[in-house]
Amino acid sequence: MAYSSLRKCAIDLEKTGQLIRIKEEVDPYLEMAEIHKRIYDAKGPALLFERVKGSPFQAISNIYGTPERTDFLFRDSIEKVKKVIAIKADPSVLLKKPFQYLSAPFTALKALPKRKRFRSPILYQRTTIDQLPQVVSWPMDGGAFVTLPQVFSMPPKSNQIMKSNLGMYRIQLSGNDYIPNEQIGLHYQIHRGIGVHHTEYNQSDDPFRVSVFIGGPPSHAFSAIMPLPEGLSEMTFAGMLGNRRFRYIKQGNHYLSSDADFCITGTILKDKKMPEGPFGDHLGYYSLTHDFPVMKVDTVYHRKDPLWHFTVVGRPPQEDSSFGYLIHQLVEDLTAVEFPGLTEIHAVDAAGVHPLLIAKGQERYMPFREKKPEEILTIANRILGSGQTSLAKYLIIAAEDHEAPPYSTHDIAGFFHHILSRIDWRRDLHFQTQTTIDTLDYSGSGWNAGSKVVMACCGPVLRDLGHTLPTDFSLPNGFSQPKIALPGILIIQARSFDPKDLGIDELLAHLTHQKLDNFPLIVLVDDSLFTSETLNNFVWVTFTRSNPSHDIYGVDAETIHKHWGCKGSLVIDARIKPHHAPPLIPDEEAVKKADRFFRKSGVLAQFA
Repeated sequence: MAYSSLRKCAIDLEKTGQLIRIKEEVDPYLEMAEIHKRIYDAKGPALLFERVKGSPFQAISNIYGTPERTDFLFRDSIEKVKKVIAIKADPSVLLKKPFQYLSAPFTALKALPKRKRFRSPILYQRTTIDQLPQVVSWPMDGGAFVTLPQVFSMPPKSNQIMKSNLGMYRIQLSGNDYIPNEQIGLHYQIHRGIGVHHTEYNQSDDPFRVSVFIGGPPSHAFSAIMPLPEGLSEMTFAGMLGNRRFRYIKQGNHYLSSDADFCITGTILKDKKMPEGPFGDHLGYYSLTHDFPVMKVDTVYHRKDPLWHFTVVGRPPQEDSSFGYLIHQLVEDLTAVEFPGLTEIHAVDAAGVHPLLIAKGQERYMPFREKKPEEILTIANRILGSGQTSLAKYLIIAAEDHEAPPYSTHDIAGFFHHILSRIDWRRDLHFQTQTTIDTLDYSGSGWNAGSKVVMACCGPVLRDLGHTLPTDFSLPNGFSQPKIALPGILIIQARSFDPKDLGIDELLAHLTHQKLDNFPLIVLVDDSLFTSETLNNFVWVTFTRSNPSHDIYGVDAETIHKHWGCKGSLVIDARIKPHHAPPLIPDEEAVKKADRFFRKSGVLAQFA
């Protein structure tokens, strides 16, 4: 299906029972987000808000709200796109399987971006920033944000569209010290393509012109976050996935997406930074206020009858989890090409993606010797040295073991069972200290600063995992409420974190005398009942609230030739620390306001 606009997509979803219109006026301050979150949690339909308070424009959300709906949107193109990506990553597949991949080059050629010169829909009318839907999702957010922007930039002195960058970088529309209608904030993180352009413009005399597209065919937003092989542009990818060439125009000195619903043009002020944020982000906490580039607004364009495309960013899973789902579908077959020896990889969405990466790899170096991690350590180093995967904080990798019961990285509980049954904490921990971590992860020692740990497992079963605690188990004062999250994983509730009195030494000394051989992993938390209640709670708390170099301890620990390990249980301190960002908590008044749509007579009653 080729959608020429976001409105055409909405009509298609409505015809197939996958969209509900909300005709009553809704407040973009917290209320729209609260409605969206509840519908997403209920695996409900896309939402079209016909009356947005304070704006003349309608808004739409949750179009990617379930994997099934994401598949529906791109039902006619996914298989074709997979073939093109496969050839880009490894051209030899065209020679090895010519009949299977013969159509792929034509798919790419037919999807090249197309310049429009007349009658472009985006030039229908102009508006101002304050007339756009001012969506605020969380009570501590610094203002209204564009949550699904497509930020377009070109290198200096270039007019070659294939050298452009299209990325999804956070845009703050209001709040803080931005001059209303004149300035907006542009937040981008490390390992982002726009940073290269920004550096090049800082070294030139050319103004750094940028365009922000909102809406357009559903493939456009997805193309802005898709990690693409070298040489495949985001615009070509959008054309392939959308079965429609990416149409663009040049208006003055700016490039515009012809099919977008809105386009904000402007110039990045090279030597100016301003506070941006806070913002409720995808780790489930606020990203705090930091200085980021400022964009001076030139013009805001919109098409006729546009839709403001938004989502809610928060503790995963959320709507943007479907982006990860689709990325996995498209690149799954390329794992072995990008990372030789790797057979599976899973950035765990429930843990915020970058905090926890789990993987499986082959161990083929010396099969005649005792099994131990060798090749998988080489694979782990390559993972931590490559693009977005370099932001992983915890990388847990297991060797393929055909003698073991089947296990997969996509069965998180089963994967942990395999790992914890076999891992040797004396040998299998490998730290990187004083390095970079995800910009949004505040568990580290500074902004973008923290540590990593590789847990690499290869070998026979060393222990049975515990399901119940020993009858004589005890804890020292300040530690209580032991719970079992998964077999072999013990969650202990600790007193609030105090940097002057951690209580760790006392706990480790006490645990030395406990019979805990069947519990190789212990996690200290603020609320053991919450953490152990679900698998998602366990991975979220454990891996977003700990910094490996600072928060990993061990029972009967030792350092041999600078290699740290422990003979007993590994202990992760996942308590909230004073430097952590606050977690996202819904606004009670917004919850009450949204209730009216979910009551018996409300349009969303079936999803209550």
